[in-house]
Formats: sequence, structure tokens, C-alpha cells
Amino acid sequence: MQTEEKPLIHLFRTAKQCYMFDTNTNEIINIDPSIYEIVRNYTGDECHAIDRLKKRGYLTAKRKFAMVHPADEMLEDTLDRKLYTMALQLTQNCNLRCQYCVYSGSYTNRTHSNKRMNKEVAFKAIDLLIRHSADSPTVNLGFYGGEPLLEFQLIRACIEYAKEKMCGKKLIFNITTNATLFTAEVIDFLSENEVNITISLDGPEVMHDKHRKFAVNGCGTFSNVMQNIEMIKEKHPEYIEKINFNTVIDPQNDYSCVSDFFGNYETVKDFMVTSAVINDMYRKDSVSISQDYQSSVNYEHFKLFLSKLGKLDQQYVSKLVQPTYSRLRETVHNRLRMPTSKFLKDHPSGPCVPGAQRLFVDVEGNLYPCERVSETSSVMRIGHVDTGFDITKVRVILNLGRLTEEACRSCWAFRMCNQCAAAADGINELSAELRLELCENVRNYVDDMLKTYCTLREMGCDFEEQAMLEVSMNEEKGSCISI
Repeated sequence: MQTEEKPLIHLFRTAKQCYMFDTNTNEIINIDPSIYEIVRNYTGDECHAIDRLKKRGYLTAKRKFAMVHPADEMLEDTLDRKLYTMALQLTQNCNLRCQYCVYSGSYTNRTHSNKRMNKEVAFKAIDLLIRHSADSPTVNLGFYGGEPLLEFQLIRACIEYAKEKMCGKKLIFNITTNATLFTAEVIDFLSENEVNITISLDGPEVMHDKHRKFAVNGCGTFSNVMQNIEMIKEKHPEYIEKINFNTVIDPQNDYSCVSDFFGNYETVKDFMVTSAVINDMYRKDSVSISQDYQSSVNYEHFKLFLSKLGKLDQQYVSKLVQPTYSRLRETVHNRLRMPTSKFLKDHPSGPCVPGAQRLFVDVEGNLYPCERVSETSSVMRIGHVDTGFDITKVRVILNLGRLTEEACRSCWAFRMCNQCAAAADGINELSAELRLELCENVRNYVDDMLKTYCTLREMGCDFEEQAMLEVSMNEEKGSCISI
């Protein structure tokens, strides 16, 4: 007798309710505790509760479909006409030596060098962006390093060239910098051209200077950065709205100390800030997270959710956790609107269209999906400014699910997976083993997101009301239904 395949579902509980996430229908179902136990112990034998669920289309096993990314069919058109963001690596040099830097030697990546992008390569890259953005009304051009301000004259030339050549489009410029090389001339030019600035700042002086040191003498950079920010505030107060901070957090440090700094320190308290833990992708050793750090993060998330429920004023919520709610809405709420049970082609979520959203050009003109992948990886090198995109390589990266097809088909977190191609980058080839190593972490992450989402729904959180510019009156209001 053939054993019935297990249904593709995930059961979970909140403090109040029991739920079943049904992967094939892409729905969360609020179920009675007795039914929860029946489903949890389901062996294939029929009973009234199981029969009712099956009649409504739930409890089906893994589906048969072609493992093809939904963007595959339009890939050539997307890369040919719909580019909208490019980052130029102007130099591989930097005047700092940050301990956690992906170019520090602690990662499977290049290390600092004196290589720099010449004007010919830079202009060819901009020309490529122009040719491949015909359908994009807004185009973003970013400057990256190393430290891009080491090549300020090239930045000036690129901005002037882009403005001259890119007529009829809204053109946005961005730069990521350590903020130690600002001069009056630099700030005047950046302000005049409305360049958005992301400044790397890791919190109060003792924490910032622990990692971010000048290459020439090993001294910390905090005081220099603060002086330059004060200079901008004094000379160009109107320019402040174009500046934000990015903080890299050491999970061995005191999270609340970093959080309080960005909320209360006079020089920086009025700026927007984003944050990320020290990157462990491509890292040669592991990044450990202290219990105190995790407890502090959880507490800040708790306050964030209280504010979304109208039970705590926004001023008491850390800036560092603000994006968490948006990620929850995007990862769970928005994706629950996409039924999948009848798709003839499907693919786990996670991979973006390589190069379409954050195309990265290194000093030699090589093209990469984004700045986060290793520049030593032949797999991630998807073209060159002289030859354009290698569509075959882009398509392989896009359809990453084929690498672990059977495991992906059997995974209940298929629709909410967050693994991009970098997670499977074996430098010379895509690695199924590397990809599968992270699967349990992904499932734990999605499980936590589902529990948080449903808990907030139980307490009256209206994700539609909170989501700006995404409300449609014709869409179904809820994803949780009762049986």
C-alpha cells in the first residue's frame, strides 16, 4: 500500500491561537486546538476535520510545476530596458581599515588595493545604464568604494556626464562614504547636485572607534566624522534631509547604547539611520551574538509593535528597528496575497533579477548583481561594460531554485524564503550544499515572522492601514480565516 505524501503545511501557535500555514494555497488558517492536534498527528487517515480541510483545497502535497523564476520570461526585456540603479566602484582603496570590512581579508573577497576606475570605464558604465533604462523614468547612479571620495574629481566628472547624457529622466545620485574626507568644496558640490549621502557611523565614540580606524595611524575616526557633520549642518542646513547614517552593529556590543546614541546624541539625533549586524556572508569565521544583545533587540522590537498597536508613542521606539515592521509586512502580509496552487511555473522567493535593481560595476568594468557579492566570484560576474550582460549566467543565478529543486519543492517556507544567490556562491560555481546549510535558519526566521504577524493581527493591527501606497479597495482584506 502506497503511503500518502505529507501535506505541505506548517503548524504554529501564538499565545492565544493555533494556526496552519498552507503552502500550496498560500494562506494562514486559524484553526481550533483540537483540529491543530489532529493535523499535527495526521497519518493519511480520513476524518471529518481532515475531510473538511481537503474539500477547501488545503493539505495537498508538494505540487508539480516547472521550476522557473517568474521574471525569467521577461529577463531579456528587463535587462535591456528596465535598469534603474547602478553603483560604480570608483576605487578599491580606502583611507580607513575597518575590522569588519568585507575587504579586510576576513572574507572570501578581494582585499584593499590601489586599483581605481578610470574615466573611460566610468563613462562606458553610464552609457550602459542609459541604453538599458529606456522604460525607467527615474534612474539612480551611486558611487562606491573603497572610499569613493578618494576619487572626488571622477565623481564630479561622472555627475556632469550623466546630467548631459541622461535627458528626460529624473536622475538621483547617491554616495556611501566614511565622511572623513569632506571639505567645503566637496560638500558644496554634493549639495549643489542634491547627492544623497549615506554615512557609515557605528554609534558612540568607543564603539565606532573600536572598528573604524584610519589606515595611516590606526586612530579612531569618530571625532573627525562629527566635526564634518557639524560643518554640513552649519554651512548647508537645508542639505541635512539628503543625509542618512548606516551603522554596522557588533552583536557583542550593547545594542541599547547604540540605539540611544542615534536617538539622543545632539549631532546625529535628527538623521535617519539604518542598521545591520556584521556581515557573515562569505566570512571566513562566524559572527557570534551575545544573549544581552539579543534580549535588547527583542525588547526594542516589542516597543515597535506596541507603537504600531497605538499603545506606545513613536518617540520611544528605536530608529534601528523601524524597518522591521516593513519587512514583516513585505515578507508575510503582501506575499499572502499571491495564490500559488495553480501556477504551472513557480520558484522560491529570494533571488532578485541579477543586475536589474542594484547593478554593480567594479573598477575594471565587470558587472555584478549587486555590491554584496564577492568580487572574486566568477559565478557572480555577469558581464562587462564593453560586452553587456551575459544572459546565460544571469539566468542561472535567477533560477537558483533549480540548484536544490527537490528540497525546495518539499519546503513549506517556499513562498517566503529569503535566500539570494550569494548564499549559494561557491566562488567558482553555485553550491547546493551551501544553500541547503541555511535552510533551517530560513525556516526558523519565517516561523518567527508568521507568529509575530498573527499575534499583531490578534491584537488589532491593521497592516493595510499601516502600509502606505499599497492599499487596493478590491483586494481581499484578510489572510486568516476560521474553520
